[in-house]
Amino acid sequence: MRDLKNFAERKRLVSLSSLFRKRRKSRNTFRTLSETNKDRKRLTVILPVLCGVLALYPVSFLVKSSLSALSFRGEGAGNANAASREPAPYRSFRIAADALKHAEVSGGRLVAPLSGGGLVSYTISPALQNRVEKVLAENNVPYGVFVAIEPKTGKVLALTGYSSVSPGWGDDAFYKVYPMASLFKMVTACAALELKKVEPDTMFAFRGYSYSENPRSWSVNPKKAGQQMPLDLAMGKSINPVFGRLASDVVGRDSIMSYASRFGFNQTLFPGTPVVPSRAVLPKDDLELKLMGCGLGREVKISPFHAAVVMAGLANKGTMLAPILAEEIRDGGNQVLPPEKPRIIGHLVTSETADKLSRMLLTTVTEGTSRRAFHDRHGRPRLPSVTICAKTGSINGTDPEGSYTWFAAYAPAEDPQIALVALVINQGRWKIKASRLGAEALEEFFADRSPGLQSLLKE
Repeated sequence: MRDLKNFAERKRLVSLSSLFRKRRKSRNTFRTLSETNKDRKRLTVILPVLCGVLALYPVSFLVKSSLSALSFRGEGAGNANAASREPAPYRSFRIAADALKHAEVSGGRLVAPLSGGGLVSYTISPALQNRVEKVLAENNVPYGVFVAIEPKTGKVLALTGYSSVSPGWGDDAFYKVYPMASLFKMVTACAALELKKVEPDTMFAFRGYSYSENPRSWSVNPKKAGQQMPLDLAMGKSINPVFGRLASDVVGRDSIMSYASRFGFNQTLFPGTPVVPSRAVLPKDDLELKLMGCGLGREVKISPFHAAVVMAGLANKGTMLAPILAEEIRDGGNQVLPPEKPRIIGHLVTSETADKLSRMLLTTVTEGTSRRAFHDRHGRPRLPSVTICAKTGSINGTDPEGSYTWFAAYAPAEDPQIALVALVINQGRWKIKASRLGAEALEEFFADRSPGLQSLLKE
């Protein structure tokens, strides 16, 4: 009886649940769709078209990708046609840079064939480049680099490298970075001048000898008499304690990093080119700030090419222009591609600050670290009618290993026509300094521009 009773109760529960299930609306209920003749006709047209588009999409994507890859590969090999299709900053520069090692002088111009057909004519002066290469070779320089730029246009006037110990090193040495040494003193000076805290003739006290590398001994005791020197002369003589203290006591870490950024450090200033970005590491403490400010920060590195663009910018009243390497590019069909025009890429300093810095840089040649290179043994100037703004630098490096000397300049000061940077790395016995290479280059450049200079050079 109990089993039958349980069976009856179970049956009644099942019946109730079935009843409720019928009344509850199912979540999986499908509605019956009715299709009209009009809808059917529309679908017969849309569906085949949609299927065709979906079928062709992978093919079009592959074709587009292949064309992009071929275009990029052609540019790397010096394909002028790719440049004409995709106007972009530095595209013609990259084409010219890739073909530079094959360049030869023809008709008084430096030209090179392009692998995809066509020809590139360079802005480079063959006479200036040949003079520099001759000096490097005759003095058997272990490693040497030279870059020159026209400040008002950004045109590259010379771009060459040489090595007597590592053939092929000079092919792209001007694009690589090296310790900047005392050239960084210009950044420190610009920051201090822009902050309106000093002037070129400001007397600045310091302790320690001129080329001291120990910032712990540079602090000045106000109770004791110490050395003093105006900032413009300190620039010419490259006094480390002065610019170390200037960075620490006047400029400060944040400002000096801000001006390093203005000068193009820690960024891709020349996108798409072989130029390695320059870098400046944030100083950890006051001692590192002093070393950085005077040019002894070994982690502050710049390429000779970037340094030349900076010098051209300072010569151009603080306005930095994009470098132009190609005077003209013709594609395989002998069509001339649109020429590069002067283009601003940065503002280093105000025009007023650029003028003040020029006053400081004039002392390098007249009574500073480059005086011997620009005067003969009787004290007569090698370029008597040319005023030269310059800065030198020296430091030991490891890549390649040796003693690094820099020379950066622009001239004439009142109307700059050329800005240049030379880097010479000596090993063991010194061959020549970079300032000697710079002097030879300026003589060549101004030989037909300065009255009486040619006759003086022949004496």
